[in-house]
Amino acid sequence: MGQSLRPSRKPRVLFVCIGNSCRSQMAEGFARAYGADVMEVLSAGLYPAPIIAPLTKKTMLEKNIDISTHFPKSLDMLPGGPVHIVINMSGHSMPVPAGATLEEWQVQDPIGLSEDVFRAVARDIEHRVMNLVLALRGKSTTALR
Repeated sequence: MGQSLRPSRKPRVLFVCIGNSCRSQMAEGFARAYGADVMEVLSAGLYPAPIIAPLTKKTMLEKNIDISTHFPKSLDMLPGGPVHIVINMSGHSMPVPAGATLEEWQVQDPIGLSEDVFRAVARDIEHRVMNLVLALRGKSTTALR
């Protein structure tokens, strides 16, 4: 029998920042909106905040992405299963699951800053997430050749 052309399982991508209140929530929102076809998306914080920053929700709504049902999560709260890519935006070292690829994104923490800073950070993260989505789509197409 020939080899199955069934697509491989989508990689699980974990976005991490300090409080899971701004940057990783933005990344999760963009990744779900733009890349759900090529990745399963998770986010967490090293030290989760009690709430998502209101300016995070407002900034994402300006991009037509509603994250009103999201909430800050710790690494311990993540559902079981392998994580394939960890995107660390915290600026701190962190444990990485065995077999996962780690990417460090230097993204400004907007907590406590102006709406303009939140918008600039969202643009930065949106651009980075789109590059990740395009890279994963390229890998998917290559695997089918």
